[in-house]
Amino acid sequence: LIAIGCFCIGTNQVDLTYAASRGICVFNSPFSNSRSVAELVIAEIILLARQLGDRSREMHDGVWNKVSNNCYEIRGKTLGIIGYGHIGTQLGVLAESLGMHVIWYDILPLMPIGMSTAVESLDEVLAEADFVSCHVPETPETKNMIGARELALMKPGSYLINASRGTVVDIDALAASLKSGHLAGAAVDVYPKEPLANGPGFESPLRNCPNTLLTPHIGGSTEEAQRMIGIEVATAATKFVNTGASINAVNFAECDLRAIPSTDRTTVRIVNVHQNVPGVLRQINNILADYNVNKQISDSKGDVAYFMADVTVENSKDINTIYEHVTAIGENIITRVLF
Repeated sequence: LIAIGCFCIGTNQVDLTYAASRGICVFNSPFSNSRSVAELVIAEIILLARQLGDRSREMHDGVWNKVSNNCYEIRGKTLGIIGYGHIGTQLGVLAESLGMHVIWYDILPLMPIGMSTAVESLDEVLAEADFVSCHVPETPETKNMIGARELALMKPGSYLINASRGTVVDIDALAASLKSGHLAGAAVDVYPKEPLANGPGFESPLRNCPNTLLTPHIGGSTEEAQRMIGIEVATAATKFVNTGASINAVNFAECDLRAIPSTDRTTVRIVNVHQNVPGVLRQINNILADYNVNKQISDSKGDVAYFMADVTVENSKDINTIYEHVTAIGENIITRVLF
């Protein structure tokens, strides 16, 4: 096994450190479902503003309840985005097209798109936004980043949307805020613990909370997104297998070399994964010293380093010699020779 493809954004189902230590490169799909998630959030903003979830459930129960109290247009309202990445930026563009004012907070300095405005802190987003939407990865820093304190900072009658990771929001605190009436509604697509298969048995404190939309982690579940995810992950994994390129890898340093011309019959590509300790590159380059090295690149991520070199080898027997010598290095994890 040399590569693993995760057909989603998240990779917490894979032990990334262990995979890297065995020379296994992990790829995911950080871009392909961005539009689908952004569109879902836009739909949820409108549904929450009009209390459509509750109205639909009432109609299915045979109850006619035509109300306008606490139902609003989203035009002119403020959307606060937490995490201004691929999804957050697309969400901001869509929200502005509907007449919303967009503010956002990210730990990185990023270029605003459209008329959106960056704010200096998470607390500022929470205090100013009518709708708050979370789009951050699952990290130790983002665990329960929206808890009782943060919910209390939100405007009375505001709404929270989480389509990022289930550990980002304290579900019990959110349920309490909804039941108390401090929040006017919420939409949640991800949960701290999710069922392994479709079927009955889902439990959550959010069930039956007022004006609360619960969906089964379907933010990226569209035909278009699934097709693009398949292409994106398969393309990255195939390129890694065939050329050694680790661009967009999750657990490897990202390295690539320009392609070897198809007419070049004497150049081979040496691809090596090794422990990131001093002296390994010197050993590899000593092995390659008698050959013409056309180009090479090396980078590291954590305890694992990645090395690529295109070497001119006139005698095919020398290829085996190079391979055997490199794999004999004590810190070697995996070595491949690509033609």
